[in-house]
Amino acid sequence: MQRPIEDYALIGDHQTAALVARTGSIDWLCLPRFDSAACFAALLGEDEHGHWRIAPKGADTCSRRAYRPDTLVLDTEWDTPDGTVRVTDFMPQRDRAPDLVRVVEGVEGEVTVRSTLRLRFDYGSVAPWMRRSRGHRVAVAGPDAVWLRAEPDVRAWGRAHATHAEFTVRAGERVTFVLTWHPSHEPRPPLIDTGRALRDSVDDWRAWAARCRYEGPHRDAVVRSLITLKALTYAPTGGIVAAPTTSLPEEIGGVRNWDYRYCWLRDSTLTLGALLTAGYREEAGAWRDWLLRAVAGDPADLQVMYGLGGERRLPESEAGWLPGYADSVPVRLGNAAVCQHQLDVYGEVVDSLWLARQSGMATRPHGWRMQLALMEFLRKVWREPDEGLWEVRGPRRQFVHSKVMAWVAADRTVRTLEERPELEGDTDRWRRLRDEIHDEVCARGYDADRGTFTQSYGSTELDAAVLLIPRVGFLPPDDPRVLGTIDAVREDLGTREGFVRRYSTDGFTVDGLPGHEGVFLACSFWLADALHLSGRTKEARALFERLLDLCNDVGLLAEEYDAAEHRQLGNFPQAFSHVGLVTTAFSLFGPDPRTAG
Repeated sequence: MQRPIEDYALIGDHQTAALVARTGSIDWLCLPRFDSAACFAALLGEDEHGHWRIAPKGADTCSRRAYRPDTLVLDTEWDTPDGTVRVTDFMPQRDRAPDLVRVVEGVEGEVTVRSTLRLRFDYGSVAPWMRRSRGHRVAVAGPDAVWLRAEPDVRAWGRAHATHAEFTVRAGERVTFVLTWHPSHEPRPPLIDTGRALRDSVDDWRAWAARCRYEGPHRDAVVRSLITLKALTYAPTGGIVAAPTTSLPEEIGGVRNWDYRYCWLRDSTLTLGALLTAGYREEAGAWRDWLLRAVAGDPADLQVMYGLGGERRLPESEAGWLPGYADSVPVRLGNAAVCQHQLDVYGEVVDSLWLARQSGMATRPHGWRMQLALMEFLRKVWREPDEGLWEVRGPRRQFVHSKVMAWVAADRTVRTLEERPELEGDTDRWRRLRDEIHDEVCARGYDADRGTFTQSYGSTELDAAVLLIPRVGFLPPDDPRVLGTIDAVREDLGTREGFVRRYSTDGFTVDGLPGHEGVFLACSFWLADALHLSGRTKEARALFERLLDLCNDVGLLAEEYDAAEHRQLGNFPQAFSHVGLVTTAFSLFGPDPRTAG
């Protein structure tokens, strides 16, 4: 049986990331980038698909683990009959090549430790050729080469296409392992000083975390979420991946398994807002600049997601040799939603540019021209049906949230021209478009009999995305239509604990897929925001507290939560969930007295 998703912790170097289980096994790692092929893929299969475990001989789950405060350096400890041992895992910010460092340290007594390294390139499908070179073990297969060294050297042997080592540590003794990847046609990169790398990693993370402006309740959870967002940032470009994993299921044993190792425009406004509010202008600027580069070109070609560097082609395929997490198949590589038509992304892009201007970030001369081009295209297509925010794989519909975000695009354009009349643009034209969209949504997207906005025009189904209506300013939070929508969504999509699903998956589903999914954590944070904005702050804070309780022991959240089985679901950790945590914390307890309740 595979370990629960919440049993994993994250380490990374701002270009890729690894997941470490409570057993001391690294079961997921893609090298050299988030979206590269995995060399450890046991997360989606068995140990034979690649993993690296370091733990006391005969031991299973650790006794305790924790990140060093305000860092991404993970300490895992086991208490055994013979003593206590600690494994410290981290990935230094790379100079050239990615390094994975594992430091084994004796704490008390004398403990025998075993290391099992089973490299499997290309998502567990390729066993490399292993050899020795200059005292190191080298694994090579096709374009990939990995070097493993130990300081000091320990007894190691090969068996069953794996490298094993066994050694004893006493209190105060250390053995450090370093795994380094490089293209197989290039020479081995220079060796790093592991002691210095550890000190620098701790110092760098703590200096970064100290910049956080949040001083309210649950600060540790907010800082952990911000560290997670930073860890999911691809440093060379500023792009932020939705998650470092693919195909962790939204339903155990089901088919709702997607590749999230890419950058979604839908996340842009919320992520930008969270970073700016928390005081991370440099990261927000890098994300904004990534956005401008990614969307450059013909507005008709705007995509819902892009690769780490703005790549547009992300073809979807299936890794049929992997049995999937807990037999949840297919395992998908790439994401076909890249080809979908989603009108809401125009609003999210324009809102991001508006937010950047409002925060005082340096403007980009081409940004406004690009915005006008996007608006001109949106003016022609906003009435079309689309696949919507949730990237449904059923028929296109007139999704209410998509229309609301089209209104956001027009609204932010009007407000920009009103505040900066020196800019080129026909304010009256965009004001007419804004009013036209608003009138249609209120007429066709609102069910007066039930007192709620619906998922799409003429539908009886509800959608948690409409909880964003007061947040984006489409209607005031005390508008009766907003209050009715909040209550209807809670009643129709909510659980006993107060969490909400994105939409109903009972019977015929809008997404065209069989099965069900868990409650969506970002939507549950949106509900807390909507409750707070509408004056129900006590309820909002109670819901926020319950959501915090869903974080695992090291403060991480997946995409969804199974309220019946009390376990996390979906790709992990999920940027959208952690953005929701940060934004809601600031809304409920932040420094702005207008939003602090």
